[in-house]
Amino acid sequence: MKWDLTYLFKSLEDFEKNFEETEKIVEKLATFKGKLNDFSNFKEFFLLQKEFEKKGLRTYQYASLLSDLNKKNTENAARLQRVQLAFVKLQQALAFEEPELISIGKEKIMSFINEDKTLEEFRFPMEKLFKRQEHILDDKSESLLANFSQVQGAGRNLYSSLSVADIEGQDVMLDNNEIVTITNSNYRAFIQKSSSPEERKDIFEAVFSYYEAHKNTYASIYKTVLDADLARVKARNYNSSLESYLFDNNIPTSVYMSLTKVARENTAMVKKYLALRKEYLGLEEYHTYDRFLDLAKTDKEYEYEEARELFFSSIKHLPKHFQEKAKDVLKDGFVDVNEQPGKRTGAYSSSMPNLHPFILLNYSKTLGDVFTVAHEAGHSIHSMYAAETQPSTLQNYTIFVAEVASTFNEHNLLDYIINESKATKNEKIALLQRAIDDILATFYRQTLFAIYELEAHKLVETSQPITSDNLSKIMIDLYQEFYGLDITKEGVKQYVWAYIPHLFYTPFYVYQYATSFAASLKLYEEVKNNTPGAFDKYINLLKSGGSEYPVDQLKKAGVDLTKEDAFKAVVNRLGELVNELEIVLKS
Repeated sequence: MKWDLTYLFKSLEDFEKNFEETEKIVEKLATFKGKLNDFSNFKEFFLLQKEFEKKGLRTYQYASLLSDLNKKNTENAARLQRVQLAFVKLQQALAFEEPELISIGKEKIMSFINEDKTLEEFRFPMEKLFKRQEHILDDKSESLLANFSQVQGAGRNLYSSLSVADIEGQDVMLDNNEIVTITNSNYRAFIQKSSSPEERKDIFEAVFSYYEAHKNTYASIYKTVLDADLARVKARNYNSSLESYLFDNNIPTSVYMSLTKVARENTAMVKKYLALRKEYLGLEEYHTYDRFLDLAKTDKEYEYEEARELFFSSIKHLPKHFQEKAKDVLKDGFVDVNEQPGKRTGAYSSSMPNLHPFILLNYSKTLGDVFTVAHEAGHSIHSMYAAETQPSTLQNYTIFVAEVASTFNEHNLLDYIINESKATKNEKIALLQRAIDDILATFYRQTLFAIYELEAHKLVETSQPITSDNLSKIMIDLYQEFYGLDITKEGVKQYVWAYIPHLFYTPFYVYQYATSFAASLKLYEEVKNNTPGAFDKYINLLKSGGSEYPVDQLKKAGVDLTKEDAFKAVVNRLGELVNELEIVLKS
C-alpha cells in the first residue's frame, strides 16, 4: 500500500542522469531565439519541447512525490528545489517564445502547422496564444518577468514549510484519560467518534490553535500571494486577479459570479439542515466542527481493501472499459495509502502526460475515506482516458473540468450503497447525511471560499491592508451569511483561511469544485436515467483532455455553466434530500 517510484526511475542515479538530460534540453531550447520564423527551426523547437515533457515532467513528478512522502526529509526537499529551479530556468529560456510567435503572426504560424501533421497537436495551444496576445509583453519584458517567477512562488513555498514541514501533532487527553496525538489528517475522525462537547472542542483547538498562534505570519505569507497576483494583473493588463486566472481558459467571469449569486441566494436549506442536526443531536450550541458528527452513530470502520472493492462493485453496471481503468489506477504501487510522519496531508491524484497516475491518501478507515478512494480514482481515470486518446500536449485537462470525474464517482458510489443494501433507519440517515454533506462541502463551502478569495483580492486591488483581522472578518461574515453561525464563539475557527492550502497554492481554484460538482451531478443523473448516449458523452468529455476550452467541453457533454440552471439543480437536490432526512428523523 505504498508507491513504487521505481516505475519512474529505478534508482537515484537514473533520476540524476535524466535530470542532466533535462537541463541540456533547456539549454538547447534557449538557442532558438530569433529563429522561429523558419519552418524547420519551428518544428525542431516544438518537438524538443515534447522531449522536455517526456523527460522533465517525469523528473518533476519523481522529486515531487518523493518529497510529499516525507516533508521533513531535507534531501528530498533539496532535490525538489533543484528540479523547480530547472523549471524556472526553462521559463527564463523560453521568455522569448510567445512574443516572437506573436511577432511572426498567426497566419504564418498556422501555415507551419498545416504543413506537417506531427505539429497538429500544437494547433489549439497556438489558437490560445493568439487569443491572449493582448496580455503578452515584448521579449525584454517577458524575460524580466521570468526572472521573478521563483519569487512569485515564494508564498506557496513558505506556506508549505509552515503548514507541513514545521507543523507537529498535538497531544490531547480524551475523556477516558487516553492521550492521543491529533493531526490535520486524523482530527475529523476523533471528533466524529466523540460524544463530549468539551472533548470535541479540545480536539478541534489542537489543530486550529496552530493557525491562531501563527496568524500574523500566515497573513504576511498570504499577502505575498495576493501581491504576486496583483503584480501580474498590472504587468499583463488584466482588469482583475479573477479575470487573470479565468482568461487563459476562456471562462467568462459571469460563470464565477453566477455560481456565487445562486449559492448566496439559496442558503435556507443549509440553515434548515444545521437546525435539524442541532435538534437531533441534542446540542445546546452548534459549532462548525460538529459537522463531523454522525446523525446515526456507527463505529464501523472500512479497511482500504474494502473501500476499493466497494468502489469496484459500484461501477459493475458501467461498461467494461471503465471498470478496467478503475482497477488499473488503484493497482498496487500507484497508491500510497496510510498516514505517516512528515507525509503531505490530504489526498490527490498526480498525473503527467503518458505516465501512469499516482494517488496519495491519508486513509483513516472512515466512510469519508471510502468516498475519497472513489474520488481520487476518478481523477486518475480521467487522466488515463485522456492519455489514451490525446497527444501529450493535449492530455492535461483544466482544473475547471478536473472535479467532474471525481464527483461523478462519488454520486455513483452513494447510490450504490443506498440501493444495494437493505438499509435500516440508521443506515438511511447516515447515507442521506453523506449526500447532504457532500453538497455542503463541495458546493456551498467551496463557493464560500471562492467569495473569500474574491474579497481578499479586492482588498489588495484597492490598496487596503492585509492583516489577520481583515482576513478573519471576511470569514466571520461569510459563515454568518451561509450557515447562520457566529464563528467568533469558537475562538480559533476564524483563522480557517490559513488552514485551506488551495488559497495559497492555487488562487481561484476552489470555485471549480462547485462548478464541477454541478456539472457532474447533471451528467450523472443523465447516465443514471439511462438517457441515450449519456455515458458516451461523459466518456468523450474525459477523452477530450485539454483539447478544447473547458466551458465548450462541458457544453458538448450537455452542461451549460454559463446559465444558472445547473447551479439551481444542486440547490433543488439539496432541498429534496433535507426534506427526506427530516421525514426519516421524525419517523
